[in-house]
Amino acid sequence: MSGSDVPQFGGTLGADGVHRFPVRVYYEDTDFSGAVYHAAYVKFCERGRTEFLRAAGVHHSVLAGEGVAFAVTRIEMDFKRAARIDDVLSVATSVVTVSGARLGLIQIITRGDDVIAEAQVTVAAITTDGRPARLPQEVKALGAGRPRG
Repeated sequence: MSGSDVPQFGGTLGADGVHRFPVRVYYEDTDFSGAVYHAAYVKFCERGRTEFLRAAGVHHSVLAGEGVAFAVTRIEMDFKRAARIDDVLSVATSVVTVSGARLGLIQIITRGDDVIAEAQVTVAAITTDGRPARLPQEVKALGAGRPRG
């Protein structure tokens, strides 16, 4: 399946540069109390980043074929409220910094108007053997015209 044949279920990339990706909370995402387990939020953010890149025309499979991958080098997350089974959340992802090999993002998980969690994430481009790599031009373009820092 080519990129143009893929169904559009990966969220939306707005003119403001913010990508919004819906996530439904499943039983597997929760702990014994019925609240979303903290590590599940990291997975939600990972899906949001992947779909953000895909919506911008950057595909992990293509990058991997070119010997480039992304590694999370830093993630800082603030938990504001609990999400529960069957909640529909939205993961908003936007670029805040772009450098030669690093991409800084802010990700905000909401349920309606309620902020559930906020994450500041730094990813680095690496070669498949783990050495630093330059960000592909398509990724650098994601930060064009956006506020830094």
